[in-house]
Amino acid sequence: MTLSLTSALKPTPAFSVSYLERRRLFFILMTLPAVIYVLVIGVWPLAQGIWFSLYEYNLLKPARTHFVGLGNYIDLLSDTVTRGAFVNTVIFTVGAVTVELLLGFAIALALWRDDRFNRICLALILIPVTITPLVVGLIFRALLLADYGLVGYYLAEFGISNPRGLFANANSALATLIFVDIWEWTPLVALILLAGLKALPGDILEASEVDGATASQRLRIIVIPLMLPSILLALTLRTIDAFRIFDSVYVTTGGGPGNATNTLMLHAVKQGLEFFNIGRASAISNLTLICIAVIAAGFILLIRKADRKANGR
Repeated sequence: MTLSLTSALKPTPAFSVSYLERRRLFFILMTLPAVIYVLVIGVWPLAQGIWFSLYEYNLLKPARTHFVGLGNYIDLLSDTVTRGAFVNTVIFTVGAVTVELLLGFAIALALWRDDRFNRICLALILIPVTITPLVVGLIFRALLLADYGLVGYYLAEFGISNPRGLFANANSALATLIFVDIWEWTPLVALILLAGLKALPGDILEASEVDGATASQRLRIIVIPLMLPSILLALTLRTIDAFRIFDSVYVTTGGGPGNATNTLMLHAVKQGLEFFNIGRASAISNLTLICIAVIAAGFILLIRKADRKANGR
């Protein structure tokens, strides 16, 4: 009697299979909206951009649309404006990310100790990160205007900046944009590196201090090698973001004076929305995407290598 009752209470294989199928279907239905969103917002525009880049396609002359293959990409290699935009993008990325990493690491070391004062300082320095780049660009444009800017007026009065302002001078416009980016994103780098510092094994640091290692020796021999994954993560995020800079440049200089601050993304937008050359704009955007993908792949490989080295594998 007991055996028959127990066997009757056990689920049949058909019930188990049906439950697993329903569970699988439930998860598929739950993820389906996200998949559709990615396909519509991400994959489809990317595919369209690749397709348009293979055509000579101008919205003002739709009847002259024809297939050119890689012609748009080849033309970009010989275009001085595109080469200048690429050089400006590289200078901006290298300059901004390098300073952000150094300053962020110094701030992270200063805030390493967990006390109330450091927590308040961390909350305050994170304020720039909460402001969108577009608004940050508008704020600094208003501050640095030579006519009525709160800072720009005195810089022009004392002869430190051009009479028309820092953004109007071809020699200082790109450097000023780099400074704006550093002001906004250094706190984010500091936060990432601070998280890496707090994850370091305290016993190793205490043992090195007992053994008589100085602060600089601990920093050079222990802290920095163990921090490499966090450092590379911060470099990856900021390099990718800085390479596709657009908003702050658009609202402050518009790529000027001349093409002194013209970047790849801004150049693509100008080609598409000002000259309506969709084929060339798509080619510029795809080249930017390729550069970002190469940068990301290189940093990911370095992060994995640094992580294996830090864990002794």
